[in-house]
Amino acid sequence: MSKKLSLLIVFVALSSLATPLIAQSDYPFRNSSLPTEQRITNLLSLLTLQEKIDLMSGAPKVPRLGIAFTGQVEGLHGLALGGPGHWEGKGKQPLPTTTFPQERGLGNTWDPALMQKIGALEGYEARYYYQRPVDNRGGLVVRAPNVDLARDPRWGRSEESMGEDPYLVGTMTVAFQHGLQGPDPDHWQAASLMKHFLANENEDTRDSSSSDFSERLFREYYSVPFRMGFEQGGSRGVMAAYNSWNGVPMMINPVLKDVMIKEWHNDGIICTDGGALGLLITAHKSFPDKEHGSAAAIKAGINYFLDTYKPDLTKAVTDGLVTESDIDSVLRGWLRVLVKLGEFDATYNASGPATPGANDPYGHIGRDNTQPPYERDSSKQLARQATDESVVLLKNDNHTLPLDSAKLKTIAVIGPYADDVLLDWYSGTPPYGVTPLQGIRETAPNAKVTFDKGADPAAAAALAKQADLAIVIVGNHPYCNATRWKQCDTPSNGREAVDRKTIVLEQEDLVKQVYAANPHTIEVLISSFPYAIVWSQQHLPAIVHLTQNSQELGHGLADVLFGNYSPAGRLAQTWPTGDDQILPIMDYDITHGRTYMYSKLKPLYPFGYGLSYTNFNYQPLQSSSKEMPADGQVEITIPVKNTGSRDSDEVVQLYVQHMHSAVIRPQLELVGFERIHIAAGQTGTAQLTVKARDLAYWDEIRHAWRVEKEPIKLLAGGSSDALPVSTQINITTTHEYKP
Repeated sequence: MSKKLSLLIVFVALSSLATPLIAQSDYPFRNSSLPTEQRITNLLSLLTLQEKIDLMSGAPKVPRLGIAFTGQVEGLHGLALGGPGHWEGKGKQPLPTTTFPQERGLGNTWDPALMQKIGALEGYEARYYYQRPVDNRGGLVVRAPNVDLARDPRWGRSEESMGEDPYLVGTMTVAFQHGLQGPDPDHWQAASLMKHFLANENEDTRDSSSSDFSERLFREYYSVPFRMGFEQGGSRGVMAAYNSWNGVPMMINPVLKDVMIKEWHNDGIICTDGGALGLLITAHKSFPDKEHGSAAAIKAGINYFLDTYKPDLTKAVTDGLVTESDIDSVLRGWLRVLVKLGEFDATYNASGPATPGANDPYGHIGRDNTQPPYERDSSKQLARQATDESVVLLKNDNHTLPLDSAKLKTIAVIGPYADDVLLDWYSGTPPYGVTPLQGIRETAPNAKVTFDKGADPAAAAALAKQADLAIVIVGNHPYCNATRWKQCDTPSNGREAVDRKTIVLEQEDLVKQVYAANPHTIEVLISSFPYAIVWSQQHLPAIVHLTQNSQELGHGLADVLFGNYSPAGRLAQTWPTGDDQILPIMDYDITHGRTYMYSKLKPLYPFGYGLSYTNFNYQPLQSSSKEMPADGQVEITIPVKNTGSRDSDEVVQLYVQHMHSAVIRPQLELVGFERIHIAAGQTGTAQLTVKARDLAYWDEIRHAWRVEKEPIKLLAGGSSDALPVSTQINITTTHEYKP
């Protein structure tokens, strides 16, 4: 062989090795200086039909183009890479993540600033594990928050809802999204995928049932938190619900395009719920097979499937039910989110996570050998703060609480889960868990703390009788302590796929026997749902409520019980007195008497309710003007004086009443709130803005929002049933605007 030929062979060999890398770096879709749509167009031109279809699920890869894209991960109250749902993945070990109270508990904080911090930490941990070479786990599209509204306390999944009020849930959603995604609208730390659109608020028949209500309720109630998440939170991701709305399954409902895309400008992800494509055929019976169902989903706007769909969608293209152009059109939404996450800039690596682009502001996370985020003191403190703020003091006669540990020699702690931190189905695996019993023992080290699970009420009562104080801890198991799906043996309990059959707490019998043995008994209700604890409210001197799941559960409870923290949590849902106060669960028309907005019944505990260890005096409400045009706004100032001896937070709530509306309006409607800290003896001030546009009603005939010329009353206080200060504002003009 000649020397010249040998050199040629070497040159050709080296060229063949180098070509893929050179080509990858030269692809226009990798050029971050180009417009997003141009980058996406280039990538679509390079992909085969099958590769496009493959991109619509999981964590897709196209090695020949150097592509390794992120998938989705759960994260309702902390990143989930473990937990009872085994979100760690088949055959893998759970990974520890900072774990907060259930989403209902977070709703009870009424603290958007806290929610933003929680979102920021969760987004950081998602990046940490996704980019950490030894893990490469999880994903950057976080299925959170759940923004469905808890209109019925029997809804088995209401533990995942931040409340019954659309403004409260929407405001907390927006704050979480700002933290999760980060401050740069073009470069996201992680993506928020809201679920479940829309009105997925019953479990027993959710895969086939229809949630039926008017377009006006769609606009004014059920869709509000989603709209706020898109328009104010910047989210570009949503999961379609299993159920139908007015007879049309949500994953193929025209509202996805007509409202979500065209009006709210969600040009990102619209994905199915798990197995929803199959249910479209078997439960809803909308199509004869998944070939036709997948084609309809694409045409409705779906671009990501949590289902088996690939052979069916491929056949749908072959048979002409849907075109490759249709697939290109919807796929752009998913790809836009990937651009924001920096995934177009990352380079495929067969042996580990993709290498982030040089300009990715989050590319260093997980690669810089820093302390794991869940081990940081700041993360532990944030979990404790969230738990402290979530505690709701329901009753406190004669200043029973806070407790003075120095005066207690013996404390009996009683309850089946008093020495557990119970995780729910969407939880991750916390790095540690402080149980209620541990928290009490740690905070009262000089007292003898005894414990009984309460399996034998007589034995528990005997233990309580010997103590200075009994703390009886009752509530529900977050997933019914069940190993089988759709299993929940306790009537008052619920979970995903199982609605509650009653809101009467069976464990109240244990409370009665303990109280009979020792009148110095405090009830701690650790629950995912409201309970009709009427007897407890009538007899117990003090009742405290919080939710499960926080790694700092025991510390948060003890902080409140022993006065290291003055409680300021407020209920995010009305607590009825019993089952007879609740409408049939499939009645979705809330104007029939649901929620604080329309119910005329006196509840056990009203929306926004919660007590404190101090007292607050609301001073006259001040308005920047007594008149407001239909396109204007007023600034509301609410001074509040802490007249007690303890520093404390207060949740200042502002509601509106329409005095002469042409249509039926809510009797009260939340339009603003602020959690403020006020030192003892000092005055704090809540500053809130009310926009006339936000007071409009939906005119179904004209298909438009309408601001009325009318007087409105603004009322402020610490609960929806305690609004001591008010003012009247006149809206001076009318205005109609299209969405």
